[in-house]
Amino acid sequence: MTHARMVEALFNYTRDTIAAMREAGVLPDMVQIGNEITNGMLWPDARLPANWDNFADFVKAGIAGVEAGRADLPRPRIMMHIDKGGDKAATKSFLDKLATYHVDYDVIGQSYYPWWHGSLYDLRENLNFMAAAYDKDIIVAEAAYNCAPAEYRNSPAPFPESPEGQKEFLEEVNRAVMATPNGRGIGVFYWEPGVAPRGGSLSGRGFFGPDGNALPVMTVFDKFTRGKPPVARQAQ
Repeated sequence: MTHARMVEALFNYTRDTIAAMREAGVLPDMVQIGNEITNGMLWPDARLPANWDNFADFVKAGIAGVEAGRADLPRPRIMMHIDKGGDKAATKSFLDKLATYHVDYDVIGQSYYPWWHGSLYDLRENLNFMAAAYDKDIIVAEAAYNCAPAEYRNSPAPFPESPEGQKEFLEEVNRAVMATPNGRGIGVFYWEPGVAPRGGSLSGRGFFGPDGNALPVMTVFDKFTRGKPPVARQAQ
């Protein structure tokens, strides 16, 4: 298939998917165009860093598909999701290059797994940098930690790989995102809270223990849920 045909197919698929969601009454609030796209998409045609022109064509086709599929409803926010949570230099390189193609997006998404992406200090430094450099909202679109020894068997762990350490990790990531300058840190998505406790090598990253019961990490966001506004009382 030629590049032009691939661009058309990507546009049509995205448009039809968004239209189906709209017609079902479940138009999403946000759409990410690809997943962890630092290395491109639809290889080999848009593999990065060699094929930026083709990659930009695909990203723009996806965004145009969202526009077409939403019809007269508000456009879902568009996220660019990369996997450089603790790497300021790599983040700058990718987003600066993307900017030269005038891609119209709203939110920067970052994956952050500390054994791959650096320390919490690195994450905070990158959050601060992105908020100042790009003036866009930022989400940690993927984050996780293990409730049992897995990634840090042979090296020091930033938090114990235990149920309490898993909770502490997510609390600190959430705290870092909330502290992003100018209110630009707007959320954290955990990957993957519903993974089966006995589901293989990733099972220790979920919110449930081997007995199927919820782990302490389940409560991290409880304190941040929206409450009802206080009821005004009239003076007697």
